[in-house]
Amino acid sequence: MPEADTSKKQKQYHEDVPMETPGFFLKGAGNLDWGMKNRLARIFNPDTGRTVMLAIDHGYFQGPTTGLERIDLNIVPLMPHADAIMLTRGILRTTVPPSLTKPIVMRCSGGPSILKELSNEQLSVDIEDAIRMNVAAITLQVFIGGEHETRSIHNMTKLVDMGLRYGIPTMAVTAVGKDMVRDAKYFRLACRICAELGVQFVKTYYVPEDFETITASCPVPIVMAGGKKLAEFDALTMAYHAIQGGASGVDMGRNIFQSDAPEAMMKAVSSVVHQNTTPKEAYEIFETLKNQK
Repeated sequence: MPEADTSKKQKQYHEDVPMETPGFFLKGAGNLDWGMKNRLARIFNPDTGRTVMLAIDHGYFQGPTTGLERIDLNIVPLMPHADAIMLTRGILRTTVPPSLTKPIVMRCSGGPSILKELSNEQLSVDIEDAIRMNVAAITLQVFIGGEHETRSIHNMTKLVDMGLRYGIPTMAVTAVGKDMVRDAKYFRLACRICAELGVQFVKTYYVPEDFETITASCPVPIVMAGGKKLAEFDALTMAYHAIQGGASGVDMGRNIFQSDAPEAMMKAVSSVVHQNTTPKEAYEIFETLKNQK
């Protein structure tokens, strides 16, 4: 049985040395096919190498989440202000106007609801259906340390293989269950496993201590998960520190659509991600746009 990493030698993450990727602007993507690079360039702004994704896929396991009761009324007007939209195929087909040209990151895992063990997921979308809907990326939850860890990893590798077959990138989402510790050590493990097994980018949570070691030790881009609803200034601060710590963008849901001024919040977050705006400046943008509305 392989031994755990118990070396006494201090690890070297070289957080101050960016990883070079000849041939493309995104970390770890230099050797990908043209189609996959093109899809990634739709999700990540080539000028900044970053993205602001709007996550609205919460209903796949918890039903009509607050703020997502009427996606046609509350969310569709926000979509033009995002760089990419993360959702399910059901919402895409029923609710999103086909005239929308924003790239789609499609949720492809599911099964249990919040009433059951969430790690017991399976793949829920056929790759041909993803192709029919012209998605830019496919995504699923990975439960490192969860009860059904191996199943979720096998789901991921199957999705990666299908994506590679057709030039569609895969994003892994590192899920955190009730008994998992949210610290840099856990997320370094989870993100690195996902990258080692072939995903093209990872969505994970921000932690205040040593977040830069997570991004430095992951050879593909990391997008910060928004997580639970925070006060607007706190959410902007979290996004700022994640970007400064090496994240290649954010994938926010509740911190945008549960805000008192979702459009203003979206634009303030975008300024943090693409313009390195400080939390104070971004909050001023939010307040100004909120009052104008």
